[in-house]
Amino acid sequence: MNPDEMPDEPHLPSPSIWPIGFAIGIAVLLVGLIIDPLWISTIGGLIAVVFGVLWARDATSELRGKPVAIEPERRQAAPAGEDAPLQELSAERYPRSKFLEGTTLGLGAVIGGIITVPVAGFAVLPGFVGQKQHKVDLGPVSDFADGQWYIATFMLDPSEGEVSRRTTFIRNNGPLTVKGKQVPSFTIISNHCVHLGCPVQANGPSGAILGLKTLTETGKNGKVTLTPTVPAGFGCPCHGGQYDTEGNRTAGPPVRALDRYEYEIDNGRIVLLSTYSVAHVDGTGAQAKIQKYKPVGPGEHIDGIEQIFYPLNPPHH
Repeated sequence: MNPDEMPDEPHLPSPSIWPIGFAIGIAVLLVGLIIDPLWISTIGGLIAVVFGVLWARDATSELRGKPVAIEPERRQAAPAGEDAPLQELSAERYPRSKFLEGTTLGLGAVIGGIITVPVAGFAVLPGFVGQKQHKVDLGPVSDFADGQWYIATFMLDPSEGEVSRRTTFIRNNGPLTVKGKQVPSFTIISNHCVHLGCPVQANGPSGAILGLKTLTETGKNGKVTLTPTVPAGFGCPCHGGQYDTEGNRTAGPPVRALDRYEYEIDNGRIVLLSTYSVAHVDGTGAQAKIQKYKPVGPGEHIDGIEQIFYPLNPPHH
C-alpha cells in the first residue's frame, strides 16, 4: 500500500515503566508491613511515591502545556483544475482521556492514603511508642550468696495483676573488677523458652530439700520470692528444649540461648531492667562473653541470614 494512501490513526502513548515501578513500590510497602514496618515499608513507600509522581507527570504532560506532536496531513492530490478542500486541523489542547486519567490517578492516591495511613498507624505505632520501662527491685545484694542460684518470682507491673508475674533465674557471680574497682556481677536468665515461650524450669533440687531458706522481700513491685536451687541446667517441659547453666541451648527445638535481664546496683540493691536476647554465651559466670542482641520473640534467629526474614520487634521492657 502506498504510504500516502494509508488511513490516519490516532497515536497511542509510548510504553512507560512508571506503572511497573509504582506497583513494585506498593508490593514492597505491603511486604514491609509484615517484615519490617520501619525500614522496608518506608523504602517501599518512597519507591511508590517517586514512580507515582513520574507516572502522573507522564500521564498529564499534555495538560501541563507540553507541545502536541501533529503528524502531517496525508491526502491525495486534487485533480487538475479543482481546488483542494480545506480541512481544519484539530489539535485538542486538553484531551478528555488524559484529563480523566490524571483525575483517576489523583483520586486513587488520595483514597489510598486516607485508607492506608490511619489503619497502618493504629496497627503498627502503638507497639513502638509509649512503652515504659519497668524496674524491679529484687532486694539487697547481701541476700544473694556467692555462687548460689535463686529462682526469683516477682510482679513486673502490680497494677496489671497476676498476668504480669515473672520468674527468672539469678546467680551471684561474686565481685568483678571493672576499671580498677570491684563491682558485683550477676547472671540473670529469663525462664521464657526461646522456642515458643513456655516456662523453663531448673533441672535440679530447690527449696526446703536443700536445707536453704526461701527469702521474701517486699518493694515497689510487691512481694519478691527468692528460692534457692542447684540446677544442672534448665529444661522446657513443653517441647523438650534444654539449656546449660549459662542458658546456651544444648538440645531440642530452641534456636538460640535463653534471654537475659539487664540490671543495675542502686544503693546496694539489685534492680532488674529490660531483657535482651542472646545468641550464645562463651565462658561462665563473671568472665562470660555474651553475644548480646536486641530483644526478639520466641523462635526467632538473631544471627545468620535467617534474621532478615523476621518482622521488626517493638520494644520489650
